[in-house]
Amino acid sequence: MAYGRAEPAAALFSSSRQLTIAEHFRVPVDVVDRPARPGVERLRTPCGAELLWADGGIEPPIAVEIDTASGASIPIFAHVVDDANAERLLSERGGTWSRAAALRGEDSGHVASIWTERDGSVFLPFDPDQVCDLYWSERYLEIVRGTARGHTRRAAMQAYYRVRGLLPRATQIWLRRRYARIQARAQFPGWPVETALHDFFELFKSILAGVAGESVPTIAAWPDGHAWALVLSHDVETAEGLAALDPVLELERELGLRSSWNFVDRRYEVGAELVRDLLADGFEVGVHGLYHDGRDLESRARVHERLPAMRDAAERWSAVGFRSPSTQREWELMPLLGFDYDCSYPDTDPFEPQGGGCCTWLPFFNREMVELPLTMPQDHTLFAILGQTDEQAWLGKAETLRGRGGMALLDTHPDYLVDERIMGAYRRLLERYAGDESAWKALPREVSGWWRRRAASRVERVGADWIVTGPAAGEARVELVESTPWS
Repeated sequence: MAYGRAEPAAALFSSSRQLTIAEHFRVPVDVVDRPARPGVERLRTPCGAELLWADGGIEPPIAVEIDTASGASIPIFAHVVDDANAERLLSERGGTWSRAAALRGEDSGHVASIWTERDGSVFLPFDPDQVCDLYWSERYLEIVRGTARGHTRRAAMQAYYRVRGLLPRATQIWLRRRYARIQARAQFPGWPVETALHDFFELFKSILAGVAGESVPTIAAWPDGHAWALVLSHDVETAEGLAALDPVLELERELGLRSSWNFVDRRYEVGAELVRDLLADGFEVGVHGLYHDGRDLESRARVHERLPAMRDAAERWSAVGFRSPSTQREWELMPLLGFDYDCSYPDTDPFEPQGGGCCTWLPFFNREMVELPLTMPQDHTLFAILGQTDEQAWLGKAETLRGRGGMALLDTHPDYLVDERIMGAYRRLLERYAGDESAWKALPREVSGWWRRRAASRVERVGADWIVTGPAAGEARVELVESTPWS
């Protein structure tokens, strides 16, 4: 069942506009106020303090870094209001405002400031929702790389996929390894971990708690008291990979785990009996494009041309999820596919043909579609392209995600797990976490369903306590965010 977003109820904050970043954490906000004045939006608290933010501008978004009290800098991308215009906007509100934290440009020069007022109010010289949008959609890459360079990369990638089928496999791997040397030079997003967006989330929530003058309730990311999530998925790229399912299935059954298997409908024959057996045994089946030729999302016209066949496969396989071959993706096109969830966005991966990443290890919405980011390095990347020999990169990333309450979503391929070295690394990774009771070991469809129930639920105050009401009430828990020094 698809759940809609929760209807607003009496809440800790009242806002002049729906605030996506607050919705993401299920902060209780009522949208009731009118905008404070042109160019400024606001969140009000019962104590009278406000969080104000600029609602954009005519200048294109830029890259800046926010200085914090800890000495760390947080990179963001947004339209930014400089100090002179901020002073003008704030003078219309009244009060005594002072600069609290600097925003610096790529040359470390001062660009703008976060401002605070004596009553505890805070002004952000950018729209926090735009920060989220530019990260999730990967549009920040146009700023990092430049628009023209981004178009050149995309054209080169499309040209490669038009001829890839004519190239011997060894030649494809050789080209990928050569290209990886260039990709490895990318400084942002970092690999294998990029914390920028989540560092911004923590900063925003801390500012919000400071403005509120009390702990701010949110709905925890994972159900039933779990601290993080472990999600296994496989892409079956060839008929040889299809013939190699059994050892992987046996390993996962042995450890009490289940996974999702993404098939390519027009590249090999997927038997109805295989699909029935997988589903009956608690596994999941998803759609991995139509031909695995890298062209499913080439254009809007191509999507409409291929979509009926992909939807037919989804119906035959009872599939609700999609992953694009080679994780090719286009923000505006993904929701057109009509799947419950998509799993094509890495959090950070410079080594895919379409490098980049959404920089988050939590699910998020692209319109009505749930995006489940790939947060663990792929087996092909680690072993075939980078030449690694064991599971240490997997374990290092998993521990980071475990420590920060994220989702460790792994994509492996039976096509490559036939290599004993890779299969051994996969076994040791699963053995490490199969008995970890803090991990929610879920299928992708279960994660998507939970994220929808969570989005349709809300936090309400009952006496001195906060409770969750709505579809997630029986499985959700409230987390309180405290204010910490940030400026």
